[in-house]
Amino acid sequence: MPKILQVSAVDYTVKNLLLPLIDRLKKEGFIVEIACSEGKESKELEKRGYVFKYVKIDRKISPISNIKSIINLYKIMRDGKYDVVHVHTPVAGVLARIAAKLARIPVVIYTAHGFYFHENMSFLSYKLFATIEKIMGKYFTDYIFTQSQEDYKLALDLKIIDKDRIAWINNGVDLNKFNPENIKIDIKSYKENLGITVDSKVICFIGRLVEEKGILDLLEAFKYLIKEYNNLYLMIIGDASLDERDKETKQKIKSYLDDTKLRERIILTGFRDDIPELLKISDIFVLPSYREGMPRSIIEAMAMGKPVVATNIRGCREEVVHGETGFLVSVSSPKEIYEAIKRLVDNDELIAEMGAKGRKRAIELYDEEKVLEKQVNIIKNLLKIEN
Repeated sequence: MPKILQVSAVDYTVKNLLLPLIDRLKKEGFIVEIACSEGKESKELEKRGYVFKYVKIDRKISPISNIKSIINLYKIMRDGKYDVVHVHTPVAGVLARIAAKLARIPVVIYTAHGFYFHENMSFLSYKLFATIEKIMGKYFTDYIFTQSQEDYKLALDLKIIDKDRIAWINNGVDLNKFNPENIKIDIKSYKENLGITVDSKVICFIGRLVEEKGILDLLEAFKYLIKEYNNLYLMIIGDASLDERDKETKQKIKSYLDDTKLRERIILTGFRDDIPELLKISDIFVLPSYREGMPRSIIEAMAMGKPVVATNIRGCREEVVHGETGFLVSVSSPKEIYEAIKRLVDNDELIAEMGAKGRKRAIELYDEEKVLEKQVNIIKNLLKIEN
């Protein structure tokens, strides 16, 4: 049986993004192992039978730590004798591809969940990270999957890799799991358990509490919204302990939460597994990120029939049709976030109309089964395995 190693920096990515692919590969007869930093999520997954090879991988450029990661990944790959190494996330993607080539892995695949370089970077930063991707694509990568069509076209325009060694796979979700008709809950009780009054509207945000997710812009917009609406709540789904890697943002978030009137309208849920249920009780989904690939959270919200307010950046603008399934706003613009949310809060019919169109778009374009099938077929083809 062919053996494949999935590599990401952290176990959170494995649990929340990679499990559907891992499960599908196992179903197709692959032996699948996972390399990432050790954490709470990986320990839980080990109990369910998933095989982990632990290696510390920093999510930032740190030369000494990065070199250690390459050495440790090389040892894992050399000893594991894998047929395929499939890497994810920017820094881990670079380090693991170098290790894979040193270990003479037959097939090395990189999924660009979103190239690290993007339009809101300075020219020099963009040039630097694009050049790194070109080097990695030319010398260390056999095949690239891009989730964003924009990234696919960009990779070809910048000659990161040849056309016959790249595929646009899109992104998708389980449309049965994220289906409002399949979520049978008592909305009144669910809201009450979270401390939300029953007749209130709920704005939902899912993501890490770091600056690049636009959380500070959302909080600034929400500060003004609650001055106009006494029935509005902001539900933040993510790490309630806040992100230690972005200490400045952590302090700014705390300063917002020190405002008693603002704090009593904000629900910090922490990590949750009941995302479909939480989206069911929500009215509007907001993701004001500065950089994304092809955000799964937006697709989940659309599949659950929710209008989306997102920034006009790569990935988000592929998913959200401005004026139809939601609104696209400028990066780092609390004013535009405020205005977009206000338009929806003031118009229940618009919420329902945009939500229905979002659900229809998710069904047409973002079926996880099609995304998984495309990846598995390409991997089999690279290994000369008949379907």
